[in-house]
Amino acid sequence: MKTMERIYRYRMTTTSGGNLSIRDQTGNIWITPARVDKGNLQRGDIVCVRSDGTVEGKHPPSSEFPFHRSIYDVRPDVNSIVHAHPVALVAFSICQQIPETRLFHQAHAVCGRTGFAEYALPGSEALGNVIAEQFRAGCDSVILENHGVVVGGDSLSHAFQRFEAFEFAAKTIIKAKQLAEVRYLSESQLQQAHERTVRIESFTPLDASIGERELRKDLCEFIQRGCRQRLLISTEGSFSARVDDQSFLITPTHQDRESLAMNDLVLVKQGQMEDGKKASRAVVAHQAIYQRHPAVQAIVFAHPVNATAFSVTGACFDARTIPESYVFLRDVADVPYGIQYRNDGQIADHVSSEKPVAILENDGVLVTGSTVLDAFDRLEVLEATAEAVINSRAIGDVSSMSSETITELRKAFNL
Repeated sequence: MKTMERIYRYRMTTTSGGNLSIRDQTGNIWITPARVDKGNLQRGDIVCVRSDGTVEGKHPPSSEFPFHRSIYDVRPDVNSIVHAHPVALVAFSICQQIPETRLFHQAHAVCGRTGFAEYALPGSEALGNVIAEQFRAGCDSVILENHGVVVGGDSLSHAFQRFEAFEFAAKTIIKAKQLAEVRYLSESQLQQAHERTVRIESFTPLDASIGERELRKDLCEFIQRGCRQRLLISTEGSFSARVDDQSFLITPTHQDRESLAMNDLVLVKQGQMEDGKKASRAVVAHQAIYQRHPAVQAIVFAHPVNATAFSVTGACFDARTIPESYVFLRDVADVPYGIQYRNDGQIADHVSSEKPVAILENDGVLVTGSTVLDAFDRLEVLEATAEAVINSRAIGDVSSMSSETITELRKAFNL
């Protein structure tokens, strides 16, 4: 019920479209119902189809139940399925294409093996058969010709993360193609990201101060807001904030960003990590920036779709579009691929209080700020500016502000 609400809220399905299922340990399949408002599902609406075929619930199961059952029959490792019609993946489905997930290492890792199922009548056994064949061949995320997408996972959260990452990759490709040729990662580049390691000693922290607790609260609120505004997704990005000269808080690894609670955040102090927790693998990059730049108080590594479109094409991002964009973003740096994965601190060379934003080659963006709010605000401005620039391609040529105008802005705002 919560997962469908989230998919609907993110506008990745419609009132009548999409369905979710879970196979429990006894072989029963719990599935969303047919012809019930997906934006207002209640607990009692969910239907149980038992292993003997009997149905329990006040509604009939989704009309797409046959392909859910077919996937479960051929994949014992799949225990949950997400099917919906998000617009970017539907665009690929009606062009008979599969989004290439080698845009970024995380999307490639999360989405698993991708496939394409030829058209068959919705709800039919024939559709179940063509989809099941893709899953039998080892696919985890499958485009359905002229229909949508279906993904499987070992849990509902796993399936949702695959679904979200697949749609994110599709959206990014569509936006990027309006800028320039899309570049994809090579096997060696994917391996470089996969093999990065974080070796940090742990420590047992004292009780959190009032200031630290307030900072934990602020971080969680802005992380959740970022997910809801699609600046962050559940499997991508990291957000941190400085506690004092020796410590900072950061998002954990392998946890859904939107569902993070205050105590899930990880305290890093003098190069050691809070005992019993695992910080984001970007922790070394955050630490290097804080050590080099005392004025930086918050850092975000994120993948908002429009700004990330610049990161996967190499198209020049020019913040000299409107005064607010330049005042917030300044001259945006381009960071070569993989710098942020290294343990030599080079990532700190590319940002500062004077140059607070950078585009990371095939890995989204890096934004810094003087507070958590400042960093988040800057991330919003970056994404809004990127979207405006991409949209302008349908209208005419971008008219950037002149050098004289920029000089005037820098003087007026003490930049």
